[in-house]
Amino acid sequence: MEDNKKNVVVILLILIFSTSFCSHTSGEQANEAKSEENLIILDKKALVIVISQSGETADSLAALRIIKEKKPLTLSICNAVNSSIARETDGVLYTHAGPEIGVAATKTYSAQMVALALLAMHLAQIKGRIDEKASLALIEELGRIPHKMEIILNQAKSIEDLASKFVSFSHFLYLGRGVSFPVALEGALKLKEISYIHAEAYPGGEMKHGPIALIDKNMPTMAIVPRDRVYEKMLSNISEIKAR
Repeated sequence: MEDNKKNVVVILLILIFSTSFCSHTSGEQANEAKSEENLIILDKKALVIVISQSGETADSLAALRIIKEKKPLTLSICNAVNSSIARETDGVLYTHAGPEIGVAATKTYSAQMVALALLAMHLAQIKGRIDEKASLALIEELGRIPHKMEIILNQAKSIEDLASKFVSFSHFLYLGRGVSFPVALEGALKLKEISYIHAEAYPGGEMKHGPIALIDKNMPTMAIVPRDRVYEKMLSNISEIKAR
């Protein structure tokens, strides 16, 4: 698989059957993997990435086998070593996150995101899109994540106070733009899984197309607002929410 990296033209990331940024449409994506519309672009210059924590999800495995008939390169990102999906793909990135003890996947989700980031950086460097210096800078940023997580976990008292403030609400809206939208999806999923509270996630750019009509004093909104290229647009979203 190493020799074919430079030849990859199309990357199809389609199968995610655990917690993920596409968790709400995972079943649909398995069906789409079987459609001719998607299979038509698959050939030896395509890379199909299958993400599965367990590596044993039946729908993911079935779709992978259909896809392989088109002879694309296949890569899996799995937590479980020597699982079926890991064995049946051309290559595998193991996240080695350990067993997920809680109901909701947390560390396995985070590990999948890191694996995808590292893969993207590696391919970009091979294709000359970024140089080694830029790649190392990004890797250093990833290395700072544990420290940043510690900072958040040390705010447990503040988080408990916020939970007490919002515990009586029955509906939540999560908003994010760009790469933050998947984080919003994951946040809404976690609230539903752990707290049994209804939550929906929307792209910030689509807030005006439906969600804004439901926003009032009984609908708290969680906005994901990193200082990225859409930072100002997210601030605009927040201003609109405050004006409701």
